[in-house]
Amino acid sequence: MTRRLYLLLTGLLLCACSEGQVKEYRLKVVKEYPHRTDAYTQGLFFHGGVLYETTGQYGESSIRTVDLQTGEPVAIKRLSNKYFGEGSAILDGNLYILTWTNKVAFRYDAATLNYKSTIAYPREGWGLTTDGKQLIASDGSATLYFLDKDLKLLRKQSVTLNGRPLRYLNELEWIDGKVWANVYTTESIAIINPQSGKVEGLIDCSGLLPQRLRTRETDVLNGIAVDDSGNIFLTGKNWPRMYQIEVIKK
Repeated sequence: MTRRLYLLLTGLLLCACSEGQVKEYRLKVVKEYPHRTDAYTQGLFFHGGVLYETTGQYGESSIRTVDLQTGEPVAIKRLSNKYFGEGSAILDGNLYILTWTNKVAFRYDAATLNYKSTIAYPREGWGLTTDGKQLIASDGSATLYFLDKDLKLLRKQSVTLNGRPLRYLNELEWIDGKVWANVYTTESIAIINPQSGKVEGLIDCSGLLPQRLRTRETDVLNGIAVDDSGNIFLTGKNWPRMYQIEVIKK
């Protein structure tokens, strides 16, 4: 995305908040954890008390379970160098990983990370989550895709912010009956009603990672996870920290 488009999208998000048609939230950091700076975070979630993370980049993509306290992988499976790993989720004991432009997704055994199958996938893979009954995917557009366990399309839902399509939906998480979505290249998270597609809230994450911790390799905010106790965690691509946060209404 060009900087001009980034500024335009950020401006639209700020404008939407100023109109008062969506709820505005800010963050409070509860606790900090280490995060691997070589992890280009694409998918992040907890399942059964275990933290899972998928990473991207050709030659560096992987699925891993992570020790929250140290940030280090406990188990790791690397994708072939020709694949760019994207979002991930677990449904019915299967772990699914999307790829960016390869038009395939992979299915693994969630408990062992053993490979099970490759599934044809007709669009770009970006984010992936689940409500426990179906998978929910993004492709960088203003659309969410609701999929069955074989990644067949059940329905799709356009996402709007004050009546306008909200593009660049990226990493996803299902929290309290809503879809939370990173808006790519911005420091905002959209809270989306999955039935109507309307953005009901915007979370301002600006300044979450302090400037003193940023380097040339530091990339955008990307990675939302909620544990079994309802605690919410955020990180970013190549970030040195993961944050447990609280969301506070402005």
